[in-house]
Amino acid sequence: MQDSQILSTFHDFSTQPADRDTMHKLPQVLLFDACHVGVVLRSVLFVETVTAVAVMFGAASWMDWMARVSLVTAGVLPGTLLWLLVGCSFKKLLGRLGNMAQQTAGVLLGAVAGLYSCGVLAMAGLLTPAPWLASAFSGALLSSMLVAALVLRARARMPAATTARLSELQARIRPHFLFNTLNSAIALVRADPVQAERVLEDLSDLFRHALIDQGESVTLACEIALAQRYLAIEHVRFGDRIVVHWALDSAAHSARLPPLLLQPLIENAVKHGIEPSAAGGTIRMKTERRGTFAIIKISNTVSGDCGPAGFGLALANVQERLSLLHDVQGKFQYGLKDGLFQVRIEVPL
Repeated sequence: MQDSQILSTFHDFSTQPADRDTMHKLPQVLLFDACHVGVVLRSVLFVETVTAVAVMFGAASWMDWMARVSLVTAGVLPGTLLWLLVGCSFKKLLGRLGNMAQQTAGVLLGAVAGLYSCGVLAMAGLLTPAPWLASAFSGALLSSMLVAALVLRARARMPAATTARLSELQARIRPHFLFNTLNSAIALVRADPVQAERVLEDLSDLFRHALIDQGESVTLACEIALAQRYLAIEHVRFGDRIVVHWALDSAAHSARLPPLLLQPLIENAVKHGIEPSAAGGTIRMKTERRGTFAIIKISNTVSGDCGPAGFGLALANVQERLSLLHDVQGKFQYGLKDGLFQVRIEVPL
């Protein structure tokens, strides 16, 4: 089978009218998402910074400026938190709207938050008379800036996810991987037809995961199942040269990850840890729940002087996608020590 035949199969599939119709039916992407801790912290910091700068224009001294900032914050902060709380509470409803409708809702909600802040200050006797119209427009202006930042953040996920999916597909149709897998299956057809069938099923499942759109995130359990299928194929190829240890905590497997996040890490462990070594190597994967976080650890023995740089763009891609999904709550660390390359991922449950 020629590579062009393999690729042409996918090109023919992509030109069917049904696929174009499906593209128009894709669910709306949530742009106005205020549920992340990092978004909350940045929003509060942004509003407080704007408030502090604006108050400078009327302050007569340093002490007067601090007093004015404290007073204005008493009204601005509740309004900001109201904007974030309502935006997060109606996350599912907003996700059903179009992009423009989501952004408009965010700006209008900002105007309401501005009126709320003005009302708080007016009730405390700090604003006489209360500038209702100016407060509404100020809230709308600040919220438009915050919504614009959220839109840019949401759109940044799309090319990262698409690149990861295309890279995964390219890896799956890579000639040496595909032919090695098929040759392994052919060699098993007569000796062990059941295992040969299992290898082809695993390969088919990997193609399916690379081709379908799984959305913004999947569970850790799904990612582990995919990694197990991939390693089952590689075990047929390497035999006793590859040793895999699993230490899985089911309590952590409801955590959400970007699709195909673990796959490139497992592939690199095989490519740089098992394949170059005549004696093979060991891959270990451990998951555990710690409080409200899930911890994922992947380690593998490394042959020669291969370090983090030898793992290509996979590490940067994984780190970027994890940050886009979980922001400051997602942590990614890696390092090489004593011939063992280790990756540690921490995500909220």
